[in-house]
Amino acid sequence: MKLVLVTPEIPGNTGTIGRTCVALDLELILIRPYGFSIDDKAVRRAGLDYWKHVRLSEYDSWDAFMAARSPRRDQLFFFENDGVGSVYDPDYPPDSYLVFGRETKGIQPEILAGHEDRIFHLPMISPHVRSLNLANAATAVVYQAQRARFKNT
Repeated sequence: MKLVLVTPEIPGNTGTIGRTCVALDLELILIRPYGFSIDDKAVRRAGLDYWKHVRLSEYDSWDAFMAARSPRRDQLFFFENDGVGSVYDPDYPPDSYLVFGRETKGIQPEILAGHEDRIFHLPMISPHVRSLNLANAATAVVYQAQRARFKNT
């Protein structure tokens, strides 16, 4: 399973997500452009001393990522506040790509085009919250996606 961040903007979120990837032995894929330098002290601070253990892959664009990886459609899971399904709906295969967008605007519409049935949301009960922090959302989703792996632990 791989966690993909498309054009992340906040270094602390990326560092925190990297730490989660290390904890679960997942690859972290970053798609440029970033809103920070990957060497940013804030990335390392959020990832603590775990950042050196992140299995990190970087791509210059979504198209470059797609060309290099060629994921099957059923491997792609996109996460947006207005997704048609809940994160609790799908069964996530072990070779899934869990895709999250930038903190302020989400995943670009041209990336989502044609994948509307592959967009999922985290349920929120309160009408006072528009969205969750990216690192919190990614962690919640990845643990749900890995639920079969943890059933007997």
